[in-house]
Amino acid sequence: MSKRKGVSAEEKRTRMLQIFYEKKEFFQLKDLEKIAPKEKGIIVNSVKEVLQSLVDDGLVDTDKIGTSVYFWSFPSKAVNNRKRKMEETVRKYEDISKRLKTSITDLEQARVGREENKERDRLLDEMMDLQLERDELVKKCQDYEKNDPKVIQKIKLQLEDVKQAANRWTDNVFSVEI
Repeated sequence: MSKRKGVSAEEKRTRMLQIFYEKKEFFQLKDLEKIAPKEKGIIVNSVKEVLQSLVDDGLVDTDKIGTSVYFWSFPSKAVNNRKRKMEETVRKYEDISKRLKTSITDLEQARVGREENKERDRLLDEMMDLQLERDELVKKCQDYEKNDPKVIQKIKLQLEDVKQAANRWTDNVFSVEI
């Protein structure tokens, strides 16, 4: 007693497409459910699901005419799809190649004048030291700004306004209670 091995979904799809490419006709679902098991060994229960996956992927076309639904696919469609994908891939490749060449050129231009030498290293170290010193001075300025007489005077004026507002509210509360 030998067990038959099942056919994979991808194999079923390939076999179903072969039916369309070999016959070059229009089919209804019921026709495919008769033809597929006999000629390609696709079980009847999976014909509809395989066909739907081919339609979803755009490999098989479908249209409803009256009450009937027809399915078709011709070899030329597959060839045209492959050509279109190939042209698109070539176009993307060319675009990426152009961008790569531009990037390489930009990188080479950026490297000009940045060759490693002692003078450049010394200047970079000096620049880093100056940036650190600048950051420290900015912090000191911010600290001094907090103790600036003008800022303190402004805070005192604001404090006086707040004090008057608090007194006004207190007076209002007492006048409402009376």
